[in-house]
Amino acid sequence: MPRYSNVIVFGATGDVGSAAALQAHHHGATVSLATRNPAKPIPKLDHLPFTRYQADLTQPATLRAAVRQAGAQAAFIYGIFDGADFMRVALRALKESGVEFVVFLSSFIILTDIHEVDPSDIVPWEHAQVEITLEEIYGSSGYVTVRPAFYASNLLHEKQAILRGQVKLPNPDATFDFISSEDIGHVAGTILVNGAQERIVRLLGPERMTLREAVRTVGHALGKEAQVTSITRGEAAAQMEAAGMPPAMIQWHLHNVIDRAGWYLESPEALMARENIQRYAQHPPQRLQQWVESNLAKFLE
Repeated sequence: MPRYSNVIVFGATGDVGSAAALQAHHHGATVSLATRNPAKPIPKLDHLPFTRYQADLTQPATLRAAVRQAGAQAAFIYGIFDGADFMRVALRALKESGVEFVVFLSSFIILTDIHEVDPSDIVPWEHAQVEITLEEIYGSSGYVTVRPAFYASNLLHEKQAILRGQVKLPNPDATFDFISSEDIGHVAGTILVNGAQERIVRLLGPERMTLREAVRTVGHALGKEAQVTSITRGEAAAQMEAAGMPPAMIQWHLHNVIDRAGWYLESPEALMARENIQRYAQHPPQRLQQWVESNLAKFLE
């Protein structure tokens, strides 16, 4: 018997959200989907009897309407960081509308108390601020934060370069864990329906691999011989600036790919996280090769 038999998933058009919705459905819950555009196709979910609602985490009135119409007891959400309140208004709207329990998609690299994360460490700091808000509004038992590490889907940023056979990276030998978005969603969907005994659930991919090795894995699956070469910090910054990345995020990215690449893999938290996909999703985590083969079409779009 599900602990939360009626749930709502925000961001269901994304890989994590769609996997969370599918997993919650498999656990027997009534699942509603909340998206900005309810007409947008979701190939993995379109064949299932999910009711869709137009809702936006930046528009509290839409949250209240969606949750009340759905009768949802629990919600899966992701972070919105374009406001100064760190989702306080949105979370209050969810609670006032009847959501008793929240699963929040956060970041593995919050490796200290959420109140002590350095604001210059922008990605974990922003996620930590939402977690602080969750704690204020829902208390310590009203939410679980799922903290995955390095997404395998980050490789999609290099798809055009891989197809050209020439990939330029600031630190090709940086090592990461390459976790599958579907595995993250399966864990989140399980917790959304059944809850969890721990408030923080960290997730890691099953193998350590350099960016160079990962790119070659993708290239091999595409039938391409991708040459990987190093570029300077300045060249990498210029590339990201041209792609429209904000300056603070550029510096954060370079710091994590060059200065402290893969540092989280040696943390005590990493040792504790390795079994959590099997523990919650009840299946082994996807290796990178498996993920690439399942997502080849995205590299060709």
